[in-house]
Amino acid sequence: MRSNTNKQGKNIGHKVAGVMPVALCLCVLFLGCTQKPKPAVYIQKLKNGHYQLMAGRKPFIVKGVCYNPIPIGKNHEHDWWSDPNKPWLVDGKLMKEMGINTIRVYQPGANPEAVKKVIRDLYDLYGIRTILGTWLGFWEYPCPFYADKKFQERVKKEVREMVNLYKDEPGVLLWILGNENNYSFAGQINAWPCEEIDKEPNLTKQKAMRAKVYYAFVNDIVKEIHKLDGQHPVALGNGELIALDVAASACPDIDLVACIIYRGKTFGNLFKSLKATFDKPVLLSEFGADAYDAYRKKEDQNMQAFFLESQWRQIYNNLANNKAGAGNCLGGVIFEWNDEWWKHNESDPESWKVHDTSSNWSNGSYYFDIQAPDNKNMNEEWFGLVALSPQLENGINKRIPRKAYYLIREFWKNPVIKKNRLRR
Repeated sequence: MRSNTNKQGKNIGHKVAGVMPVALCLCVLFLGCTQKPKPAVYIQKLKNGHYQLMAGRKPFIVKGVCYNPIPIGKNHEHDWWSDPNKPWLVDGKLMKEMGINTIRVYQPGANPEAVKKVIRDLYDLYGIRTILGTWLGFWEYPCPFYADKKFQERVKKEVREMVNLYKDEPGVLLWILGNENNYSFAGQINAWPCEEIDKEPNLTKQKAMRAKVYYAFVNDIVKEIHKLDGQHPVALGNGELIALDVAASACPDIDLVACIIYRGKTFGNLFKSLKATFDKPVLLSEFGADAYDAYRKKEDQNMQAFFLESQWRQIYNNLANNKAGAGNCLGGVIFEWNDEWWKHNESDPESWKVHDTSSNWSNGSYYFDIQAPDNKNMNEEWFGLVALSPQLENGINKRIPRKAYYLIREFWKNPVIKKNRLRR
């Protein structure tokens, strides 16, 4: 009896053993079918609380440049997207050689097919991804009416159209909503009316009320984008950290903060301060240094290279898994790829043919030339990593890489975050 029982048990065991692998395989297959695939680009929060951007299933450090290849003699209205000489092909080759993997454009051009062509060429030929942005109506005349529902709906419609047009382009990295729109809260630029807010006598409360209106509007847009496109993160474009304490409650659905920062050699406590105020990953979406010494009245490539290398050291210091930093930085976008000769006097077409050396504004953080007349030391026409020459090559202005181009290229190859290799 005992032997028969054992034999029967063995038979049962064989049956169970045969069934289990099949059941296990079916279970794994079922789970594999139900588990959602990862988006093309996404942000993951690590166990240590740090943030990392993922693109193509790999960690992606944004090494970018703001891109607006306006030729000498033209201004911002020039449609470079449709330029038959295709300046982005020349620029893309130079960018790839430097190590740039991303461009940022503030708003796509009017011709969708031309925009798609640029995005595809840069990605297919050079592996360079594109950050697409929108001004959110910030530069509309007479002002952006952010408290007006009709204005809001029109802007939302424009953003939806942009997302639907370009969301399926493999070269798209992420979306940025706005730029320095928060400077309007205090009326510094593009002030906008609101009957309820304007009645408030306390100016500090007015700023906070405007911030709440604007950031709530942005959050509505973010939620709409997330419904349309689950493949790319959405960033809040913000000048400095101003009013981000309000954004923390009014704009919680944003995926990351895209900060515009001009602090000279150091970003100070930016990364830790943001983590404490609004715990979202940060992309430095605009920063840099010009290459003209307004005090000595001459080009100074060493000055520009010194500041940029110092800035990149701090970016690397605050990337994920660096114990010395906050771990919330995703990379940076240098302002900018090429000089823009039209910026000093936008109303005078003749001045667009001249590389103007007059300074537009003052910033004491860029201390080498702060003793310039009236302390105006920031030269808008001289921020390029490459200078433009009046000499044409294949129909476009010849590109002349500056010292910063080569220094940052070498830094990216072998990041040294402790000290500047370039001394002043």
